[in-house]
Amino acid sequence: MQQNTFNGNEPIGQFFNWNETMWTEMQKAKLGDNPISQALSQVNSDDLQIFYQALSTNPMRLLEMQMQWWQGQLAIGQNSMIKSMDKSTESLVQDPPGDRRFKHKGWKDEPHFDFMRQSYLHFSKSLTDMLEVIEGIPDSVRERLKFTFRQTINALSPSNFLWSNPEVLQRTLEEKGANLIKGMALFQEDLAASADNLKIRMTRQSAFKLGTDLATTPGDVVFRNDIFELIQYAATTKTVHKTPLLIIPPFINKFYILDLKEQNSLVAWLRDQGHSVFIMSWRNPGKAQGSTSFSDLIESGTMEAIRVIEKITTEKEVNAIGYCIGGTLLAATQAVYAARSMKSRVKSATYLTTLLDFTQPGEVGVFINEPVVKALETVNETQGYFDGRQMAVTFSLLRENSLYWNYYIDNYLKGQEPSDFDILYWNSDSTNLSATCASFLLRDLYLNNSLSQPGAVKVGDFSIDLSKVKTPSYFLSTKEDHIALWDATFNGSHLLGGNKTLVLGESGHVAGVVNPPSKEKYGYWLSDENFDTPEQWLGTAKREAGSWWTHWQKWATPFLGDKSVPARAVGSDDCPALMPAPGRYVQQTLPIEE
Repeated sequence: MQQNTFNGNEPIGQFFNWNETMWTEMQKAKLGDNPISQALSQVNSDDLQIFYQALSTNPMRLLEMQMQWWQGQLAIGQNSMIKSMDKSTESLVQDPPGDRRFKHKGWKDEPHFDFMRQSYLHFSKSLTDMLEVIEGIPDSVRERLKFTFRQTINALSPSNFLWSNPEVLQRTLEEKGANLIKGMALFQEDLAASADNLKIRMTRQSAFKLGTDLATTPGDVVFRNDIFELIQYAATTKTVHKTPLLIIPPFINKFYILDLKEQNSLVAWLRDQGHSVFIMSWRNPGKAQGSTSFSDLIESGTMEAIRVIEKITTEKEVNAIGYCIGGTLLAATQAVYAARSMKSRVKSATYLTTLLDFTQPGEVGVFINEPVVKALETVNETQGYFDGRQMAVTFSLLRENSLYWNYYIDNYLKGQEPSDFDILYWNSDSTNLSATCASFLLRDLYLNNSLSQPGAVKVGDFSIDLSKVKTPSYFLSTKEDHIALWDATFNGSHLLGGNKTLVLGESGHVAGVVNPPSKEKYGYWLSDENFDTPEQWLGTAKREAGSWWTHWQKWATPFLGDKSVPARAVGSDDCPALMPAPGRYVQQTLPIEE
């Protein structure tokens, strides 16, 4: 057998020579050395104190848990000894469902790595079980500790380190360290493109080009101000529905998640159903837009978009679709119409994975507490915006094993660039949030849940009340959504007046929404029964095959008007086409220097 030896001149030797340089650069970047990380550390420290105090009041339960861990570890050791002599022996500890970290055969076939894997998984479960059973910990603290423990446990996974990952070791021996050298280069590129925390690439940034590969539906920008661009898409049918359709994407993301490739573009599909489709493309704010407020997004954003659509189509009403926080903005816009005693300009409202009641903020709630919000406000006020790269890392860490550490291993240890995936490209195409709007989002919506309290939120001189909104509404939530929990979005529907239709899609926050009928991939649940709890609703719901898109089209039919209007031209004399879609604002990439 050929023996592998390395010296400082070979790639693997160069890797270890450069390793010190890598960590020096990380220290220079001072990743995590900022008021936000300091606030998180203080919260974690306070939470751990509560945890330790709870442990001290129940020493017998602690001793019981320690004994269970020790007995399990002894059994794992015995199992590994037997397995070293008989490889057909089954492991005692199996991978959790859906956990792909240890899929390589080396984790099971080699007793040393199998022992390491089993010990790690046993320790992980023991620690999380302890947190579940220890009494005397407030629910909010317990949830934050779950997140902290999970992050720490998963960061320390043996799969994340060169010498304890059999797949990486095998590749390193075969390539004589060339994989590590390439990984180093990828790491340095990602480090240079990151904000306060390392943002790991999920796909090649050169994989797609907007207007060529993604966001290709034909149309034009027909209006632009400092807040947004309005895009009108060309019709594909000879006649269109009388009432135009306005799509309000989240202002913390770029709009083209709803216009990816042609085969999974909601925008393109809606055109083919005979809608006159308009979409808002939000400006990516820099320091100069730091004072842009939530009220501005309504008065100079959604309300302005509706005024422009009237100029182009002569129609005084629109059917509106709001996605995620764009749906929150849509509900608030309608409440402004009601507060001003104006006839609503929204004929029907569709809310895609939208929170109106922020009592259950999902996993992002671990970051929603006074010290962290205050620290974020301090940083944002200084730079004028909440850095979208930081936001992207935060959301990735809500699913750290599938959206962070897996890419860390593939990119930096295996030295392979990620595959080309349109949704992940969009996910990595971060946008900023203005400092003023970020403060409102974090403090007023998430921390204080002000939108659910009549009169607590003011837009201009008017206090708004969601119960005054009587527009028929369609709520689409997704069962595996970890950003806008489906039961929380359903509970929020009670804040609105008017008739409501609730639909629960399969999959998560993005894949459950971007679910074209042609793929026949995810179904949905329906129920018209009144309910006190979302679980009660689900108990009465019936699963339907196919995409929610087709169900929505049937639901929206009474609000569309006759499909007898000749296909509308893009733009008008008052609002001429300014430039082809996807426009200028969506092309802005971070960081933005203004």
